Amino acid sequence: MKVLELVAPSEFVISEKQKPVPQAGEVLIKVACCGICGSDVHGMDNSSGRRIPPMIMGHEASGVIEEVGAEVSGWNEGDRVSFDSMVYCGKCEHCKRGETNLCHHRQVMGVSCQEFKRDGAFAEWVVVPSLILERIPEGLGFEEAAFTEPLAVALHAVNLVQVKKGERTLVVGSGLIGLLVIQALKRAGAGEVVAVDTDRKRLDLALKLGATGAYTPDEDSGDEFDIAMEV
Repeated sequence: MKVLELVAPSEFVISEKQKPVPQAGEVLIKVACCGICGSDVHGMDNSSGRRIPPMIMGHEASGVIEEVGAEVSGWNEGDRVSFDSMVYCGKCEHCKRGETNLCHHRQVMGVSCQEFKRDGAFAEWVVVPSLILERIPEGLGFEEAAFTEPLAVALHAVNLVQVKKGERTLVVGSGLIGLLVIQALKRAGAGEVVAVDTDRKRLDLALKLGATGAYTPDEDSGDEFDIAMEV
């Protein structure tokens, strides 16, 4: 299969790799779409230190199950799916407490290095544990479904602040996650959602997606807020 492989900082090549085979508890997914995360950009140029070549990045993806491994139930060939980027065992004490991010056996698809390394979805196919699959609803396209992972990040952030109806909120940063947070705050009942960013084009998009105000850091709105989020 063809993969987009990071072979050195800021250097990608299209390589031929053996098509993976799902093991027990895993499925093989034919990748339809894979997003480029901001962390992929920082990983590509080695500014974050979290992407050590050679590796296959990509952790915001969607596709179709092509093969189902042993001991997998509830999933079938042809199912349209997205998935979390965090692979966990589901059996250790951390997993049993819902702290899957602390699993001693965790891997992060296309993100982490050394013992946490696992190939990501910048490839024609990817193997994924059935534990982290999410079913794509009817009517939702693959491009939209590839937003599942970053959208989950934004929703988790909004759930943590427990916004109350009508509260005035400030979102510092209008990248992808910030734009998703803005929309989630509106859906959660926030009265005002004000965006802050250094990029005027991002602020214009924030307004288009529901922000009630938009400012650069050198502008003073004179407003006070109940909640401020930096993303």
